[in-house]
Amino acid sequence: MKRVVVAPGDGIGPEVIPSALDVLRFFHPDWEYIPVYLGYECWKRTGDALSPKTLDTLKKADLILFGAITTPPDPKYHSVVLRIRKELDLYANLRPVFGDGFDILIVRENTEGLYSGIEWQEKDRACTLRVVSEAGTRRIARIASGCAKRRRRHLTIGNKANVLKSDSYFLEICMEEAERAGISIDKKYIDSLVLDVLSHPERYDVIVTTNIFGDILSDAVAFLQGGLGMLPSANLGRHQALFEPVHGSAPDIAGKGIANPIAAIRCVSLLLKYVGEKPFAIEVEKAIQKTLADGIKTPDLGGTATTSEVGRAILQNLISIKKEETIDL
Repeated sequence: MKRVVVAPGDGIGPEVIPSALDVLRFFHPDWEYIPVYLGYECWKRTGDALSPKTLDTLKKADLILFGAITTPPDPKYHSVVLRIRKELDLYANLRPVFGDGFDILIVRENTEGLYSGIEWQEKDRACTLRVVSEAGTRRIARIASGCAKRRRRHLTIGNKANVLKSDSYFLEICMEEAERAGISIDKKYIDSLVLDVLSHPERYDVIVTTNIFGDILSDAVAFLQGGLGMLPSANLGRHQALFEPVHGSAPDIAGKGIANPIAAIRCVSLLLKYVGEKPFAIEVEKAIQKTLADGIKTPDLGGTATTSEVGRAILQNLISIKKEETIDL
């Protein structure tokens, strides 16, 4: 039995996570589900966005289903997401993007770079230290190379080595690990890479890059799949995994019941793959595709359905798929 911590968070997180949780419970009603309260709203009410007790609960989890967090530009507020990634050492961020004729996996270093959390403010400037270490780079390069080896054996390394010494270092180590894995390599500057992926997604298999570049790249390529409401992500460490939709808290639509739950539900698909249940993950994606084909979509996809209506339709299609498989047997 798995111990799953459920953290809806802020904004649309509490609206989309229930649909995802329904899908996960469909497959695993026997698992232990532990809700936790964290984030900006928690900070406003309690003065603590991530209490020691909540952090301890997260550390004891096997799996974490995460919603979204609002991070205001307040010097007194520290990013919950960055702290969780560091405290749990969730160093690899995997973001799949797929569609007609393309299947891309973006592998993003998740604990260093400009998101290393080493920052300070002086009288006339604010400074953020960009950290690219050998240990951090080598382990993310190994993850990316391993993924590519299991797929189409090609790795693209997104970088800005023509400008940044730290990226030259990142590039060199990634190339070493890719060559050791016996896969082919492309080196592309991140700015031209973003444009080329959007123009020719079929050219790409696995892309590895640094923290902030991976963040920007994966958000941009969400365009290929219909927007941020469609993309899941997995944050992996040595012993734990956290799954969260890419879209963020989206405060502009929070509370309206129109947020797209597909990214959150696809997080369940990633979770199921992670625990070795790929056939279940495929069933989830089939249910999503059936729902979209039936025209049941939230407004971001041109539809009129609510968050809960889309979630219920996906769950019902999942039940129907299960029944059909049972009959076939």
